[in-house]
Amino acid sequence: MSTPKLVATDLDGTLVRADGSVSDFTRDVLVKLEEIGVPVIFVTGRPLRWTRELFEHIGSVGLAIVSNGALVWDVATDKPRLTRLIEPALTAEVAATLTATLPGLVFATESLEGWSCEPEFATHTSDALRPARRVAAIEELADEPLIKLLARRHDDDDADELLAAATAAVGDRVNVTHSSFPLLEISAPGVTKASTLELVCTELGISDADVIAFGDMPNDLPMLTWAGTSYAMADAHPSVVACASHLAPGHEDDGVARVLAGVFGL
Repeated sequence: MSTPKLVATDLDGTLVRADGSVSDFTRDVLVKLEEIGVPVIFVTGRPLRWTRELFEHIGSVGLAIVSNGALVWDVATDKPRLTRLIEPALTAEVAATLTATLPGLVFATESLEGWSCEPEFATHTSDALRPARRVAAIEELADEPLIKLLARRHDDDDADELLAAATAAVGDRVNVTHSSFPLLEISAPGVTKASTLELVCTELGISDADVIAFGDMPNDLPMLTWAGTSYAMADAHPSVVACASHLAPGHEDDGVARVLAGVFGL
């Protein structure tokens, strides 16, 4: 393959280790890529508030694609470069459809102002997510444009089954995916990591053929399909391993950095 011109990488389960750290080896590789002029863009399902801690590793391009493509953040100005939001009427409609189809679902929302949730969602949420900006029924929370709508059902333990049922219910009215435990991550129609990455690459004058991408979960599938060169992590979801053109070592073994060091001769 020809040498890529841009690196797009997921974070959790991909670039960072299980404890959320970035290894010294990975740091060195990211610095060397910056020195040779290869932009690295973080493309993550994480909300903005969970991505800031890694901004120090973003190079001169200074952009992070967060919330599965719903938000492009300009690190230098600390302002949004692009927002792709779910409108309130659509949020209410989709929530009603999912509630009717999958009884017991509870919801949370991500907006530019922060995260909010239904009371039942809050009682089953780790301390890392608290405090919510608002705690109310989804009918009230759906009163503002959203970066992401989240849904979970506390007795579900199969994320793939939950995703399949939700996707069948809502069709293409929104984009539904998951990236970890049984938690549905819902974005505006057409919003994926891939579609937003394509917008950024077009702005930079870089084609899909010149992008190398890394991921590990179903929310990475569109990006891995779009990129000219794609790597699944060794411990990735089976659908990701089947989709990607190559396999990288696991995230605990600095898989992304090791592949990049070889590809770019670092």
